[in-house]
Amino acid sequence: MNGEGTTRRGLLIATATAVGAVVATTAGQSFGWLSGLNVLGPRVRGRGPQSLPVNTTAEEARVLDVASADTWRLSLTGPTGTRTFSLEDLRTLPQTAVEVPLACVEGWSSSADWSGVRVSDLVGLVGGSTTDSVRFHSLQQGSRYSVTTMRPEFVRAERTLLALDLFGEPLDLDHGFPARVIAPGRPGVLQTKWIASMEVLP
Repeated sequence: MNGEGTTRRGLLIATATAVGAVVATTAGQSFGWLSGLNVLGPRVRGRGPQSLPVNTTAEEARVLDVASADTWRLSLTGPTGTRTFSLEDLRTLPQTAVEVPLACVEGWSSSADWSGVRVSDLVGLVGGSTTDSVRFHSLQQGSRYSVTTMRPEFVRAERTLLALDLFGEPLDLDHGFPARVIAPGRPGVLQTKWIASMEVLP
């Protein structure tokens, strides 16, 4: 019995030690003051384009040319039809600035200042309402997150944006230029980058 108890205690101690080591060596992803301990974490808080980490670059997503082309247009479809917007068109619409953390499934989280057009405002331009969902399509092909659907509670939230700027500057290509989704409370993989189209779903 003592031997069994000792074995169990040893297993618990070993497990706790292993978990503690992983936490200690990845915490720098979310806490800048711990970045020196970030041995196992794939990202470091504060590092990356525009001081924000990325998990997939534009090159890796194979969207470099199409995302940076002057011919890019956002296609917006709703009950009253389809409208298209250039980046310049989107910038003429009312802009909203928000601070929203980006939380990645890899374990890192970092708060950032975004600005762009409220998704609810865009939905209203094509006859949508606050009870509608929205489906986003990315320029990226072949990813399980190339198409994502946003529920009404996120669509109508005032801090949910089609973001155009990060920290007061146009989005870097690796952060989703020309436009990406930003919504509080959604994991980073659902903050779709390189938006090609939006579809209102009544």
